[in-house]
Amino acid sequence: MGTVPAKIGAVPRFWLHAVSVGEVNLLTRLVEEIDRGDSGVECVISTTTKTGMDLARRKFPGHTVFYCPLDFSWAVRQAMRRARPDVLVLAELELWPNLIRAAGEAGARVAVVNGRLSPRSFRGYRWIRPLVARVLRRIDLVAVQDEQYAERFRALGARAETVHVTGSMKYDGARTDRANPATRRLAELAGIGPDDVVFLAGSTQEGEEAAALAAFGQLADAWPRLKLILVPRHPERFDAVARLLDESGVDWRRRGELERRPPGLGTRVFLIDAVGELGAWWGTARVAFVGGSFGRRGGQNMIEPAAYGAAVSFGPNTWNFRDVVATLLARDAAVVVPDAPALAQFVRRCLEEPDYADALGRRARQTVAAQLGATERTVRLLRGLGAGGGGFGTRGSGIGTGG
Repeated sequence: MGTVPAKIGAVPRFWLHAVSVGEVNLLTRLVEEIDRGDSGVECVISTTTKTGMDLARRKFPGHTVFYCPLDFSWAVRQAMRRARPDVLVLAELELWPNLIRAAGEAGARVAVVNGRLSPRSFRGYRWIRPLVARVLRRIDLVAVQDEQYAERFRALGARAETVHVTGSMKYDGARTDRANPATRRLAELAGIGPDDVVFLAGSTQEGEEAAALAAFGQLADAWPRLKLILVPRHPERFDAVARLLDESGVDWRRRGELERRPPGLGTRVFLIDAVGELGAWWGTARVAFVGGSFGRRGGQNMIEPAAYGAAVSFGPNTWNFRDVVATLLARDAAVVVPDAPALAQFVRRCLEEPDYADALGRRARQTVAAQLGATERTVRLLRGLGAGGGGFGTRGSGIGTGG
């Protein structure tokens, strides 16, 4: 699986482990926060999969990235002797018993960050609770997303004093201010006025643009201030969506044309054929559909439109963001639309009942706002993992006593 980097000198080292792509993305802001707070701390990042490795090398060009050894006793002990971390950080819930034990034997502290335990995982772990409890008692910090997860970790044997509710780090970085300069500029380019109602379908896959366009077509005559913005997920599909718009007969513009040719008064449909702008375009949306959720993609990031207070909808297939979806739905802050007719019905209701749309968006924004700051809270806890709570720079010895 590769060579674990040997530690040279006495600089405090965090070893952060991210199994694959999702965990690598999660740790990005954590590493940035650690780097920004103290340049004397070294972060090294391990992963398990090739896709995770490829992404980690792009995300962390200034850091050592390596494959984590398989969870065999001899392999992880050798890794610990080479790496000599002060803190081993595991993303979400990756309980590697031998790795955790080896960390304790080497004098390192162990933390789980952004921890979560689904009902299914919780039920499964309860069957082997004595084994799970033995592992959890070796962990010095369990930073979890909410109190429900905290209760599950404690029920499985985690020491109560180690469990802290920090919120989900996935929300950090989300913008909540619609008046940010990037959004204002794009709204001006597209001629979006304060009375316009923007229906934005973002990160869309094949078939989802047609569903959004059909909804717009059903409602456009009755609501002349309604505008549609389509943002396909993949650039190679821009031309196919352009053909779909041509065939529909609507007056539409590409994003690439807006700089040199402002839209006419009749232009109500826009194709965003640019990469990297979706976050700012979401700030123009009053009604949002998050794509990748009608097909087999597993959904895309719905945090951004929720943070802006849009009335958020998405299809039924959102397993890539199941925890975010569960949080939004539990707070009545988003709506699942099972198919294209349901999407049209949702947009219609938002137009017919603006108070309903406003309340849905307000709850979405409040939900995201309540989660912001999780990364900072997590880093603060990580810094307190030294012996006796005196800081991460001193090596502790208590981790191995719980098994």
